[in-house]
Amino acid sequence: MHHSIRTHLALVPLALVLLVPAARGGESDALPPAISNANAQLLSQFFAQSGGASPAVLEYRRKLAEYQQIRGAFDAEASAYWSQISEKRRGRNAKRRSGQQITLDDYVLEQAPLYNGPKRPVNPEPEETPERPTRKPLPVASDLVRAAQDLYQFTPQRPSSEVEFKRVYARYALASGLTREQAVRVYSFETGGTGNYDVQAGIEHGGKRAISTAMGYNQLLTTNSVELLAEQGHEFIRALSDKVARTSGPARQSLEHKLNVLKKMVAHAKSVPDTWSEHEKIGDTAQGWAMHAMVLDIDIGPMLQTHKLLTSVLFARAKGYTRPLTAAELEMMNLTGDGTGLDMVTMPQAMREQVPTSNFFQRGGYERNPVAIRHNTVAKLLAVTDARMDSNSNNAGARELAASF
Repeated sequence: MHHSIRTHLALVPLALVLLVPAARGGESDALPPAISNANAQLLSQFFAQSGGASPAVLEYRRKLAEYQQIRGAFDAEASAYWSQISEKRRGRNAKRRSGQQITLDDYVLEQAPLYNGPKRPVNPEPEETPERPTRKPLPVASDLVRAAQDLYQFTPQRPSSEVEFKRVYARYALASGLTREQAVRVYSFETGGTGNYDVQAGIEHGGKRAISTAMGYNQLLTTNSVELLAEQGHEFIRALSDKVARTSGPARQSLEHKLNVLKKMVAHAKSVPDTWSEHEKIGDTAQGWAMHAMVLDIDIGPMLQTHKLLTSVLFARAKGYTRPLTAAELEMMNLTGDGTGLDMVTMPQAMREQVPTSNFFQRGGYERNPVAIRHNTVAKLLAVTDARMDSNSNNAGARELAASF
């Protein structure tokens, strides 16, 4: 291929030289017909052999072929690696189900291959690109409140101040079994130690556009809110019913309406199979947005924030892990899911220092995660999580939350 391109390019200067006199247009400079015809035939043959492509396009094609060869070799290597990751994960799950001990042999101990070859070249010629479907805008707090009003004629009761929300959260978290350290340090990691009760991913630290529906101290997604209402709704109803019983007058009427709305939401969340995918479908509708609005409510919001973490604590305990989870360990379960997080948490320190973080990711998620790549063992990932918690715990919001316990 390289030889044929060089041969074609060698003809270009000759063709241009031979064409120059004809381009001047003077009669005395005109070439004899035989030579002119031969030149035209030669140039025609060149463009026929190169598909009429310009030198820039030919160079692009050369670079594209080189890129495809290198990228193809990498993808073959990476596919084999990630297949091994999946196979080891299935093996660990099977061993856990049968009560067998997990050892280093149950993990891939080599680091994931990372592509460092040339980038795909840019085509100098315009290309038709398929139209991308219009992205559905992510809901923000005002959209959630509007959905709750439209569907339930209910508006979340906002706290009178940020510190009021923190105090209610702290009381409920402690009573439910979370520790002050767990709550404050996870908040510090998730919000940078500055986030308010209604902080949303992307709309923070000067950001103007939501990048997900993650909201609040522990960054619940719409799907989290639906799932917690389905799985812990009975507890929320019991706690709010107790508050109604202790209240009188107009305040009681307002709470009774909130309780009725909560019961309807819980019933709807329970109406589908208890799976993440089914809850995600609801979360992507106005119904799910209305449920997510409860994150903003002074009574329901602290319960949702608490149980986002508490479910991981209870999951670990149910699996026989009785030692209190550090905040960094709890955050790993919060970020990666309870099953995957517990896989890291239950690992002895010596193994944590040897097992690559890639064992706990899918390929796409890992390759888009610079933190997991840079801190590429379980020990390093937990250490950098702890370090960030240490730093952010000194910020004003974290100190205020700590003082609320």
